[in-house]
Amino acid sequence: MADQTRRRWMWLGITAAVAVTVATGYAAFSRGGAVTPAQASPAPVFVDETGSAGIEHAYTGEFEFFVGGGVAVFDCDDDGLQDLFVAGGAGTAALFVNRSDVGGELAFERDRRFGEITQVTGGYPLDIDSDTVTDLVVLRVGENQVLRGLGDCRFERADELWGIDGGNQWTAAFSAKWEEGNDLPTLAFGNYLDWPVDREQVASCADNTLLRPDGDQYGEPIRLSPGWCTLSILFADWDGSGRLDLRVANDRHYYVDGSEQLWRVAPGEQPRLYTEADGWNDLQIWGMGLAAQDVTGDGYPEFFVTSQGDNKLQTLEGDTGRPVYDDIAIRRGVTAHRPFLGDDVLPSTAWHPEFQDVNNDGFLDLLITKGNVEAMAEYAMSDPNNLLIGQPDGTFEEGAADAGVASPARSRGAALVDLNLDGLLDLVVVNRVENVQVWRNTGARGHWLALRLARDAPNTDAVGARVEVTIGEHTITEEFLVGGGHAGDQLGWIHFGLGDSGEADIRVRWPDGTSSEWTGVDADSFYLVGAGGDLQAWEPGS
Repeated sequence: MADQTRRRWMWLGITAAVAVTVATGYAAFSRGGAVTPAQASPAPVFVDETGSAGIEHAYTGEFEFFVGGGVAVFDCDDDGLQDLFVAGGAGTAALFVNRSDVGGELAFERDRRFGEITQVTGGYPLDIDSDTVTDLVVLRVGENQVLRGLGDCRFERADELWGIDGGNQWTAAFSAKWEEGNDLPTLAFGNYLDWPVDREQVASCADNTLLRPDGDQYGEPIRLSPGWCTLSILFADWDGSGRLDLRVANDRHYYVDGSEQLWRVAPGEQPRLYTEADGWNDLQIWGMGLAAQDVTGDGYPEFFVTSQGDNKLQTLEGDTGRPVYDDIAIRRGVTAHRPFLGDDVLPSTAWHPEFQDVNNDGFLDLLITKGNVEAMAEYAMSDPNNLLIGQPDGTFEEGAADAGVASPARSRGAALVDLNLDGLLDLVVVNRVENVQVWRNTGARGHWLALRLARDAPNTDAVGARVEVTIGEHTITEEFLVGGGHAGDQLGWIHFGLGDSGEADIRVRWPDGTSSEWTGVDADSFYLVGAGGDLQAWEPGS
């Protein structure tokens, strides 16, 4: 397309835009009344379209690629459809361009123009230079690479252009945020074992790395030490202060001296670890993945941490400004500590967590990918992925088998994303040494809403914004972040299920702390949201 989509967004001050008809079984309508969600819907039906979607790709390799295996989801050719960058491990990473018809079967085409990059563990999309074209951070065993988006799914290496030191570590985690006064984002890289690994000796964990801008380039890397074999990191506003601190999930070394971490990363300050004196309580698990989501409705994000054995759902204890957390995973039904199908009773190995509303009933659901590291006899070998369906009382119930997505493959990274713009979240899962799996959602029938944030440079995608969607007396809060998961994330439409409600009210707290006014929107619609709170309806194919 001739122009970039976001460059075409002419903010017309439309505060009551028309709804858009898409292939979800609902016709467009004027605002028809808010209905508070009261009853959870069953798991939707997913159709396995792996064979027909055109994606033939696997995450392969030996020891260095037992972890990683992420997917980056973003729109690289400006058509509104989300494209996929998939890690390849010892093989070549791949870019798959989305060719799906709106509401139709999923279809992708591998972009052979994309260079051959090997040793890739994962990738994260981010508009680093705020030119409204998404760039791509490629994580590797060896030097990380940052690719500048040129439009039409073309990229160029930008490490030297932006003064980025790609290092020579075994990297599997990434997150980013904008700090006040900087045009470029602050970048955090999570490193695993020291690399190269001397397999004849006990391996040690590598320090993590923080890159802060120095003008129009990046300064010298800042070591976040000690590092305890990190597999997921996420900048998030844990205390409602507007400052995004760095939560770290660590896989190894807890049996020596390690634990999970929270770093205070404030403008003009050197990063520092929160300690017991701050209220931080050590947590020692095999941390694999992170997701932040306000599950309890108290205005603060809960942190879901995947692990081997039971997973953790941590909630902030009180409004004290101190990082004191309580684990509520058992109470909410999300420990997912053993396979829920089959006769294998050994502990599970969990990787990518993601909160989304897969059945559009207005209650958040939770995806957890599972899979043995390689051949660890003390952990389950047949370990299907979980799809936990959210209930009105805040608990979750297993729905992966009913949904048809309980794959026993050794899964790693994943994404719940609307791939054919029909308002239903589809599923992509990256597997170790087996083909990527793709499922199309055909069974969710609640109403929905999709928002895309945009603001002037810097930070054109408004990373760090908080979006609130109110349906009757029910409010869903989504903090728009880049990072976490397991080795991959998505940048694009923010999806909300609305249940039976034909309308909703939305409000955005922007990264600079300002907030828009509450604005009414219609269900089953795509909206572009400007920094002034202006709305523009967007239609697939426009």
